[in-house]
Amino acid sequence: MSFLERTFQVRARGSSLQTEVLAGATTFLTMAYIVLVNPAILSTTGMPLAGVAAATCLAAGVGCLLMGFLANYPIALAPGMGLNAYFAFTVVGAMHIPWQTALGLVFISGVLFILLTVVGVRQLIVSAIPRALFSAIAAGIGLFIAFIGLRNAGIVVANKATFVGLGDIHLATTQLALLGLAILSVLTVLKVRGGIFIGIVGTAVLGWVLGLAEWAPQPYSLAQMTGTALQLDIPAALGVGGKGFGLALLEILFVFLFVDLFDNIGTLVAVSKKAGLVQPDGTIPRLNRILLADATATIVGSLAGTSTVVSYIESASGVSAGGRTGLTAVVVGLLFLATLFVAPWAQVIPAAATAPALILVGAMMMSPLTEIDWEDPVVAIPAFLTLVTIPLTFSIANGLAFGVIAYALLKLAARRVVRNDWLLFALAALFVARFVYMAFEA
Repeated sequence: MSFLERTFQVRARGSSLQTEVLAGATTFLTMAYIVLVNPAILSTTGMPLAGVAAATCLAAGVGCLLMGFLANYPIALAPGMGLNAYFAFTVVGAMHIPWQTALGLVFISGVLFILLTVVGVRQLIVSAIPRALFSAIAAGIGLFIAFIGLRNAGIVVANKATFVGLGDIHLATTQLALLGLAILSVLTVLKVRGGIFIGIVGTAVLGWVLGLAEWAPQPYSLAQMTGTALQLDIPAALGVGGKGFGLALLEILFVFLFVDLFDNIGTLVAVSKKAGLVQPDGTIPRLNRILLADATATIVGSLAGTSTVVSYIESASGVSAGGRTGLTAVVVGLLFLATLFVAPWAQVIPAAATAPALILVGAMMMSPLTEIDWEDPVVAIPAFLTLVTIPLTFSIANGLAFGVIAYALLKLAARRVVRNDWLLFALAALFVARFVYMAFEA
């Protein structure tokens, strides 16, 4: 028996080496856009763009290799959309926490993920939160990402009378973004593999050729690639030498934990079902190993200089191509590591080319809304509050808080409380305490 067969059970799962390699390449193409989009978002914090691009490749590469060898699942990992926006626009932008400290918090969250996985707490939290809120959170983050894309494209701007309004579509950068949105949308409709990545690069090239964007490549150097490596500030994240471990930092860790948890569980269920790897009773084999791979990749990402690493729903494209084992994930990881050597070129891509990708990714995150029972007000009201408060308050934490509190109250009012709801009410109480604290701080 070969090493690959002993490690991945390729034939036992009805696959082949050629199929697994093709599946890995397919998954990589569908999620390669993260190499361009993640740096575009995180660089708004002042982080070196080329360094973030390199960190993105490294974190994704290591995460995929861990998933393949440790858990043997055809699931790829990379810095998560949504959490990168929370990192950049809420933690650093709104809360004014230095990006080095924010990376320290990502590191601490990764360590906590491992501890909570080992003792089974992550699995317990999953069982306490209604699936409708899972769906609403995913869609709310999609709206959040799309709103950021619309803003970066200049399509949506601030307006004193109506809060937001239509931007100046006569601007060259806005026109380029609209052209890019059309290109990406057509490629998606035609189901072109790697359509988002191809669309970003194609839009950038058109921008340079038509004079709508500036071609300004920077010198390629190791210093640029390592600009964010080992820059995390763990003592500051712990509050050492300052005001101590405050509620704000606890809130950030809480959001990192919940969003990462929901993102992973949703992806795991969807991809595992598609690959036929879910047990008849609905359980996912080696779930702890999957969560450990994710947590370890998050730690690696924080050390390299990027936000939380999560499982990617784009992994389903590789499963559709026949991927059934961790070898698919290993191939994706190797391709990300190979991309590491051209990562600094991400800095030449204009924001007008990446903004359409944010809009399109946000649009594709709306599908979970069909899983919500909108006829049941106990479910529908918390789901709606979660959905709208995430983008409108520019905070995933606020969306989580409104949803959990509303669900707990309405469950109590409808007399639908069961014994296992104790953790749900504990979480609701924590969120209420958070709002009380914020009121006093204000």
